[in-house]
Amino acid sequence: MTAPVRIPFPVVDEVSRHCLQQEEPETVHIEVHLPGPLDGPRLRKAFLEALHRHPRVLMREARGPWYRRRYEWELTREPDTEAVTFTPPGPHALRDARARALSEAPPLSLSPPVRLEVVGSVLLLTVNHTALDGPACLRVLATAAELYGGRDNAPAAPPVRPAEPPQPVPAGRAGLAPPARVAPGTPDRSGGNGLLVTELPLPHRPEGSPWTVNDQLMAATALTVAHWNREHGARPRALRITMPVDDRPRDASMPIGNGTRLVEVPFAPAELDGTAMPALLRRTAGRTRALKAQPRPQLGHGAALLTAPWAPVAARAVLTRGLRRAAAPWTSTTLLSNIGRIPYPLDFGAEAGRARAVWFSAPARMPRGLTVTTASTGGRLHLALRWSKALLGDGDGDRLRALFAHYLHTTEVTE
Repeated sequence: MTAPVRIPFPVVDEVSRHCLQQEEPETVHIEVHLPGPLDGPRLRKAFLEALHRHPRVLMREARGPWYRRRYEWELTREPDTEAVTFTPPGPHALRDARARALSEAPPLSLSPPVRLEVVGSVLLLTVNHTALDGPACLRVLATAAELYGGRDNAPAAPPVRPAEPPQPVPAGRAGLAPPARVAPGTPDRSGGNGLLVTELPLPHRPEGSPWTVNDQLMAATALTVAHWNREHGARPRALRITMPVDDRPRDASMPIGNGTRLVEVPFAPAELDGTAMPALLRRTAGRTRALKAQPRPQLGHGAALLTAPWAPVAARAVLTRGLRRAAAPWTSTTLLSNIGRIPYPLDFGAEAGRARAVWFSAPARMPRGLTVTTASTGGRLHLALRWSKALLGDGDGDRLRALFAHYLHTTEVTE
């Protein structure tokens, strides 16, 4: 019997592994709403086959001595545990499943580090973010949909945009000064993360505008946080908003794992009074284009040095956690992860049908304490706000949703 294949942890996985917390686990939540119900045995069979077609998902953390210099993934031929479960329907079944997605990460010690819970006609996928990200798991789910329903779930072609000349590095960064934090609201002392999902109209964008819907979402996020902070008496400070960039193909060749790189979009306080929207959108578009075009390691050059095998992982874990605590004041204000238009039909056949809504949410640990995740399906925007309960409560989530909806609407401007 051949030994399992082992793969050293990439940089993103190792940094995440060093900084795990039980209080706020690093999970990605993906929620797919279908028109009709799913058959249990048939879905389990389709999902298992999808895992085999994307074998990088079938992995667990390999055991090793304390003095090992790398964490390693061990690829398995079969799952260690049943990944698909069915929850009896009930008045709070979906709410409770969402709570589990935020509080109970699939263990890294068992393959695969994902869990698919079915609540009626809703698929709720919980992903351990140390191992995988949302777009990779959506690719696996699209494969399962095709196997289950027998219908083509190939990705739609991405929008074609004209080539643009290289942009300079954006000005206006906060420099050495720490960026603004999201002002505390009414914390919920129960701990963990809270979540609000809602559906909004996609913002109108005039044809030929130099900005994209992603730029409108970025501007709306910045204006929302600035307004929230003013309401709560925070001193005006520059914002920095982290934006994941994903250049992977969406077809079956998509590399599975944590494949996004993170960039930070800066905003000066004077830009966020909401009175010069076209100018704000143009500047935002210039910054996001420039940042996307810059080659950069996923977590920057410093992370690559931290994860070099110059010492045992246990020692480097202590150093990484210490540096992360020291750098907390310079962490970006918030994170906006825009998945964009869902590229796959997610069509599960005649009975279950095609996805009519898809939500994602990204981890919201302190010191950020708030993440904004968006996706669009069927011409509608699906927004998830996720927050650390040490910072905000449910009523705060409602207020932030109202502010975001207002400012997103204000981005519907003409030159």
